[in-house]
Amino acid sequence: MANKVRAFIEPFRVTNGDKFRLKDIDPNDTRGVKSRAKAEELLAKGVKQLSDMQEKLYAQDRWSLLLIFQAMDAAGKDGAIKHVLSGINPQGCQVYSFKAPTVEDLDHDFMWRCTRCLPERGRIGIFNRSYYEETLVVRVHPEFLEAQRLPKECQSKNLWQERFEDIRNFEKYITRQGVVVLKFFLHVSKKEQRKRLLERLEDPDKNWKFSKADLNERAHWNDYMSAYEDMIRNTATKRAPWYVVPADNKWYTRLVVGAAIHDALTDLDLRFPEVDARKKQELSEVKDALARGDA
Repeated sequence: MANKVRAFIEPFRVTNGDKFRLKDIDPNDTRGVKSRAKAEELLAKGVKQLSDMQEKLYAQDRWSLLLIFQAMDAAGKDGAIKHVLSGINPQGCQVYSFKAPTVEDLDHDFMWRCTRCLPERGRIGIFNRSYYEETLVVRVHPEFLEAQRLPKECQSKNLWQERFEDIRNFEKYITRQGVVVLKFFLHVSKKEQRKRLLERLEDPDKNWKFSKADLNERAHWNDYMSAYEDMIRNTATKRAPWYVVPADNKWYTRLVVGAAIHDALTDLDLRFPEVDARKKQELSEVKDALARGDA
């Protein structure tokens, strides 16, 4: 089962970005999964398995899992999080959505607001956008960098490469502390994004999702694609891989994300903690007391 899951996600896993090209991933790809019904059937089985794994992760209290989602607007981040992790016990899951930085955020280093939200041992942390925005939106909009009030001495011509280096070092550090890092770029086509934005405008129940800012960002599409490619090329590592997930079919996106999480948790060989002899004796005494009605 583990080998089948790994074979399914391997085309989308990037662990060394030297030869990565975004154009090599087709946003409409479904890798032989021919129907939404089949994908949803497979996902339902996976959700049940993830629930069991998460229970062991929480009980073992050794590892933690950090899931980072990055994408253009309307690519399906919220839906992927909602559907793939629908069976997870909320007690063992922490979700953070990072929008425009606050004044307090801007008075700290570019990773500060995210690092303080890292998951505790035994828990799954989800970042809906993350410190990677500092190599994406800030790169596409230089005026945002000015708002950070960095000293001029810290604004070198190699700023983006330096940030990539900082991120690689940070992710190396946290993985050495037992944080498993999975990063997902939901790769939606410009054509499909247009369709979804129109749906938000035409459906009153989805109007709240639309922002004029979405249209403004769409005008920078090529700049963003270039920034995403450079980001993935420079921050994909074996310890913290990127999954470039085709996102034109939401049902397939969710299946790939679920498979990647399943694969990572399987590698941890999670088990419920075993109690020692002293604890077993204590439990036996409590059981006997309850059986006798003494407690």
